[in-house]
Amino acid sequence: MILARLRPTRIYTHALRTMSSVSQFVSAAVNADPSLAGASDKDKAAITQLEAETEGLAKDLSKLNEKLNPLTYLYSNAPSSADISLYCHLHPSIAAAPSSQHPSQPSVLRYFLQIQSLPPVHSAQSALPNAFPPLDIDITALPTPPRQVIAPVKKEKKAKAPAGAAAAEGQQQGEGIVAAVTAGAASAAAAVGDAVAAAKDAIVGGGKDAKKEAKEAKKKEKKEKPAKAPVAKEEPAAPAPSMIDMRVGKVLEVSKHPDADSLYIEKIDVGEAEPRTICSGLVKYMKEEDILGQSLVIIANLKPVKMRGVTSQGMVLCASAKDGKDAGGIEFVSPPEGSQPGERIYFEGEKYENGVPEAVLNPKKKIWEMFQPDFVTTSELEAAWIDPATKSVHRMRTKDGVCKSKTLVGASLS
Repeated sequence: MILARLRPTRIYTHALRTMSSVSQFVSAAVNADPSLAGASDKDKAAITQLEAETEGLAKDLSKLNEKLNPLTYLYSNAPSSADISLYCHLHPSIAAAPSSQHPSQPSVLRYFLQIQSLPPVHSAQSALPNAFPPLDIDITALPTPPRQVIAPVKKEKKAKAPAGAAAAEGQQQGEGIVAAVTAGAASAAAAVGDAVAAAKDAIVGGGKDAKKEAKEAKKKEKKEKPAKAPVAKEEPAAPAPSMIDMRVGKVLEVSKHPDADSLYIEKIDVGEAEPRTICSGLVKYMKEEDILGQSLVIIANLKPVKMRGVTSQGMVLCASAKDGKDAGGIEFVSPPEGSQPGERIYFEGEKYENGVPEAVLNPKKKIWEMFQPDFVTTSELEAAWIDPATKSVHRMRTKDGVCKSKTLVGASLS
């Protein structure tokens, strides 16, 4: 009886410890990047509400998978403390799940790995190494889940109301009566015309034949209008990595973000009239002098997003060691020597070399999130995309050569 009474207390104590660990981990991440808590009072209130719901969300992975399918983050277009909290609550389930379970919940796995790759999460893991350590999941070894193409829904025309139908029927009957009267009048007129023509022919001769010829000529002139051919609707293009706009960029200026300890603000020349402002979370991994003047790869058509008051107009592509950024480091993906700012970077392969990138990637279509998990470096340090369906390797290149990492083999690119 004593044991029976103590058991709920133990469960409650374990729950408190778990909640405490999550709270400490989230606090450590927010200390590393205060923007996770929200910029305005409205944002902070919404994020706090979501954070309180994350434990319940993590209990039903199938339902959560559907919720995350159209989302990058839980709130707006930037990570928040609610995402860190959900990461913590998902951690035990993802760690214990067999690899065969992951393809059945691809959105949950994609979201988990994406949040795990954030710099403030790495900072929290360094501060609390035993709380929620990084999980090493080899996504290249997972079977590819089938991709369902959702057919566009055709809107059916609404059936006419009974009153309208009765009115239409009455109108048709009225039109039929008018048509009958008109036809009768026309027949009578034609008979009179024929009689007059016969009289004229009897008197003058030849008039009837002339009138018949004129009548037949008029009939020939009245030709039916050809039916208009239906306009074929263009099918939306299937998602492809060539939709991502990659360009050569050169760093002209670099400075620390005044309101975010983990961010640099870079001015980068990408061959446009003005350099782009791009924020990147590299403070922990690189010094300013390591970044200034570097030629690198820019993802140029992501939707601009504000990061602690500064609008970031793209992303710097980096290679992260397969053992994790903290353990193995992070490097720029470098274009071939001599590349000029603004030069196009593309994937090898007949299907992709001449593909036209989107002007701006639609966040709802998740093009970047769909292909980025398969961006890697090969054994030759070459940046590439591996097609998960065919396992074919498509190297990332300019017209002059292949983009590379300096030292990292098997690295993920993001």
